[in-house]
Amino acid sequence: MLKIGIIGVTGYTGMELVRILQSHPEVEITYASSLIDIGKRIGDALPHLEKGSDLVISAFDATDALNKAEIFFVCLPHGKSMEIVSLLKKGGSKVIDLSADFRLNDVSVYERWYGKHTQPDLVREAVYGMPELYRERIRSATLVANPGCYPTSVILGLAPLLAGGLINTQDIVIDSKSGISGAGRDPAPGFHFPELFGNFLAYSVAGRHRHISEMEQEIGKMAGTEINVTFSPHLLPVNRGILSSIYATPVKVLGDADLHSLYSEYYQGEPFVRLSAPDAPLPSLKDIRGTNGVFIGPRSDKRNGKITIISCLDNLVKGASGQAVQNMNIMMGFPEKEGLEQRALHP
Repeated sequence: MLKIGIIGVTGYTGMELVRILQSHPEVEITYASSLIDIGKRIGDALPHLEKGSDLVISAFDATDALNKAEIFFVCLPHGKSMEIVSLLKKGGSKVIDLSADFRLNDVSVYERWYGKHTQPDLVREAVYGMPELYRERIRSATLVANPGCYPTSVILGLAPLLAGGLINTQDIVIDSKSGISGAGRDPAPGFHFPELFGNFLAYSVAGRHRHISEMEQEIGKMAGTEINVTFSPHLLPVNRGILSSIYATPVKVLGDADLHSLYSEYYQGEPFVRLSAPDAPLPSLKDIRGTNGVFIGPRSDKRNGKITIISCLDNLVKGASGQAVQNMNIMMGFPEKEGLEQRALHP
């Protein structure tokens, strides 16, 4: 059994990792740390994970962690991961980091959006953990930067069109809606239930959201040119899920059948990408909630010649912890779908 360590086990992504890994036949969680609930069993701190959760949560100690686990998931806020990742890597462990600390290839870009970076050498070593784009590099990686939730929905939604050079790369508009859990377990006051229930709001619009840098980096690589997107995120009064509506201008006429054929060929054999046929309902949150899937529906607008792509995923699974387990499976040579075949939660 592969011995797993989770740093930040009581946050949403940490507890989601426990939920997923409990059904993984090849692994055992042997180390868990947090800033809260130290000394408690995981099953006591997180009662919904009671079954099989006798492991005691500890304060992080690098020597103790390295003695108890072989691969680590680091589930800490941006800016808090890099020092701990460095200690784990120096100890010889493989690491999957769920923060933004190693996603951006250019340290100066990171510092513009997030603040000072203290581990630039590790940035150069990290592999961006999107299996649909970088599977072979992930296979041999020792440090994987797990993608953000908004970027995962957007990058996978646009990839077939960008790879084929089929859209105007300077005219991409992204309108995304996220469940509240994307703000984390200890959010700012404006993200609490009384503020959001029965409400719907935009935030960090007009180029102010940090995930823009990650989107532009990755779709720019596919397009072979620098890209500036228009991105408007919104908060939905639901627990989990992201639905992105992406608008693009094609360089030639593409009908619904053309788009479906293009996306089907590009994602052929991808275990977690599901496509909506032209005559089928568009993706919705209930189609993917609790799963590691991304559900994509590309549509042609015959009236104005534009393309609309609906891309939907669970922000805590394919947008975070599920994709992290998918990356672990690839790194360790396990079947890619192992532990990740949960059905959607409906209603």
